Amino acid sequence: MATVPDSLVWEIVRKNNSFLVKQFGNSNAKVQFSKEPNNLYNVHSYKYSGLANKKTVTVQPASGKEMAVVLSTTKTKKQNKPASLYHKSVMRKEFRKMAKAVKNQVADNYYRPDLTKPALARLSAVYRSLQVAKSGVKKKNRQVN
Repeated sequence: MATVPDSLVWEIVRKNNSFLVKQFGNSNAKVQFSKEPNNLYNVHSYKYSGLANKKTVTVQPASGKEMAVVLSTTKTKKQNKPASLYHKSVMRKEFRKMAKAVKNQVADNYYRPDLTKPALARLSAVYRSLQVAKSGVKKKNRQVN
């Protein structure tokens, strides 16, 4: 199968695809979001598109009850084999080590340096969502004002 340039794929799926979500913003302006996989910000744009780019980055919570985060990147040589398309790494470390691992994989490895900040923002949001609020009686502040 011949490979198709990313820009041509974006021109084809830009106006209409099954992942596109159109919403009305302030007054009459339309805001477009995307529910496609591998889209870090869920913004409908060429930069963050998981459909139009060969190199994509995804940060998701791991399945199960442990506090783990999955960082997956696409393999550029396996575009025609969906089963082996992603390189997934599960991270069960503290937040700073996970952030360093994401930064090393995305930016320092020359994979997609433009997606470093969005990947770290997504990691922060996913890690924050995994935090469980401690149950029990909250301590009262005993200081006199």
